[in-house]
Amino acid sequence: MQGLFRSSADLFAELNRLQSAMDQVFGPVERNSIRGQPGFPVLNVGTTPETIEVMALAPGLDTATLEVTLDKGLLVIAGERKSLLPTTGEGATVYAQERFAGPFRRVVSLPEEADPAQVQAAYRDGILRVTVGKRESSRPRRIAIN
Repeated sequence: MQGLFRSSADLFAELNRLQSAMDQVFGPVERNSIRGQPGFPVLNVGTTPETIEVMALAPGLDTATLEVTLDKGLLVIAGERKSLLPTTGEGATVYAQERFAGPFRRVVSLPEEADPAQVQAAYRDGILRVTVGKRESSRPRRIAIN
């Protein structure tokens, strides 16, 4: 007895057709501004007494495609990650792709003590590190007792 699908290619074609039909009914899935990909790049956010640190784990990016902006307390990290897989126009069929490729955008709401005049960004070894200084008035200080 022959199975429901003749080959694995037929199965993936049927899954793609089903996804397209669901997108027409419910709209495309958007999570964290990335189509179908939950949160790229992955972010670590923390503070020190002097700074707010945002680290975006984003290997394989060209820094020319990265854009970091800070406006009204929102830090935006945007860019595009190119696919390493051959395109389907080259006669290749991709059965699974777990590595995200395409445009991305992450937004981090910074605390009020963030100083937009003190921002630095560096990309090294696949990690984008954005350091935002805190306003002098918000930093801890020791009070002398008379």
